[in-house]
Amino acid sequence: MRLSIACLFALLRLAAQTSDEKDVLAAVQKTFDGMAANDASKILASMTADARLYGVRNGASYAMPAEQWANRIASLKSQFIERFTKAPAVSIHGAIANVWGEYEFLRDGKFGHCGVDSFNLLKTAEGWKVATILDTEETTNCPTAR
Repeated sequence: MRLSIACLFALLRLAAQTSDEKDVLAAVQKTFDGMAANDASKILASMTADARLYGVRNGASYAMPAEQWANRIASLKSQFIERFTKAPAVSIHGAIANVWGEYEFLRDGKFGHCGVDSFNLLKTAEGWKVATILDTEETTNCPTAR
């Protein structure tokens, strides 16, 4: 019964999404799909030309240009799956948007880490593009999408 109610609320939330919300989430998914394909050009096509990544891994922060990160993902040739573990929050105001959600990261089908992803996007002439990704990388107390 609880599962049925939870599914109903999830469907209602999905049905209530605006076109911009769907487009914003699709832009984020394009980044995840590029990672899964080990394709730097697909990853970068979902982003602004000067996009950057910021994160916290093992208590230390890092920053890098998206191009460096995308090339690293492509060179590793592992199967990467990054996915939200529940529906992320989407906020939009004019031509800026934010997607915030808990995620899990799998490498070659095995758990790698989890955390929170925060994508900041800009609406460009080409559509919504990721401008920055901020994330945490954690290995304990992780929810799962399964």
